[in-house]
Amino acid sequence: MFEFRFGAPENYYLFLLVPLLIFFYIYAKNRKKKALARFGNAKLLSKLTRSVSKTRRGWKVGLSLMGLVLMMFALVQPQYSTKFEEVRREGIDLIIALDTSKSMLAEDIKPNRLEKAKSEVKGVIDRLEGDRIGLVAFAGGSFTLCPLTLDYGAAKLFLNALDTDIIPQPGTAIGDAIREAGRAFNQKERKHKVLILITDGEDHDTDPEEAAKTGAEEGIVIYSVGIGSTDGVPIPNFNKNGVRQGFLKDETGQTVVSRLDEIGLQKISLLTDGKYYRATTGEIELDKIYEDIAKMEKKEVGSTKFTNFEERFQWVLFPALFALIFESLLSDRARQKHEWKGRFE
Repeated sequence: MFEFRFGAPENYYLFLLVPLLIFFYIYAKNRKKKALARFGNAKLLSKLTRSVSKTRRGWKVGLSLMGLVLMMFALVQPQYSTKFEEVRREGIDLIIALDTSKSMLAEDIKPNRLEKAKSEVKGVIDRLEGDRIGLVAFAGGSFTLCPLTLDYGAAKLFLNALDTDIIPQPGTAIGDAIREAGRAFNQKERKHKVLILITDGEDHDTDPEEAAKTGAEEGIVIYSVGIGSTDGVPIPNFNKNGVRQGFLKDETGQTVVSRLDEIGLQKISLLTDGKYYRATTGEIELDKIYEDIAKMEKKEVGSTKFTNFEERFQWVLFPALFALIFESLLSDRARQKHEWKGRFE
């Protein structure tokens, strides 16, 4: 069993030069014919160029093209391996539900609540070792942005794409986010499940406490991280071009004020034997959450086969160099056969 791949597939575009090179050769050959035709008599030119071998010229062109094509193959970095290593991991299933509602644009924590929340999530991912990670985004609705995976790099890519426009439905549906996270977990298991809920806590009639009770029955432990200030701050308003235009107002024209609801988040966590933390500048809460996660019973969350690939560009580079060197040494002159006709001929 072996695997073969190319380490730099973006260099495939170099092969587009091959038909251009062939076209250039045909074009140059035709121009040369026309130039020779203007130079003199065809019979005379035939005698003058009798020593030139068309076959050898063809070989020279073929060797040049072959050398260039093989060098292009070397540039796409062919890699080959028969070495397999099976890695088994133990951990838990962890889903992070991140609030992306407009209230997360409030700037009571710099640069704003959403950017601080994304920083918290990155901090969680960086601390993981063998645990599967999933992401749920929510505002007035919720959806699974990234299903459970061991690929932490992919999870970060999804996280970077998050903004307040990803869910058009306004509001903050914390209860729906908890239910969505519950569906993202393995429904057959009743343990090894952790949900980290990062939000300002202002729910809009989705009954998060009832959702937390259901989650507790399914074995989900919820850690809540509150983002923002309990004093309340206005929410910046931006137009389609990202230009700030005052603050968000309600239907009556009053400025909307967003406050962190710590009590609601504390209740959610207590119902599932989890804990509530308030986001801090030093992100101490992440260390505390990870300490708790590290103490939990682990399960085998997956096994991944890694292949140790080794560069094999030399397999094509050496023939390419040989072809180009041989082409430069090959004469386009035909071999002349001298027949002995006597000393005085």
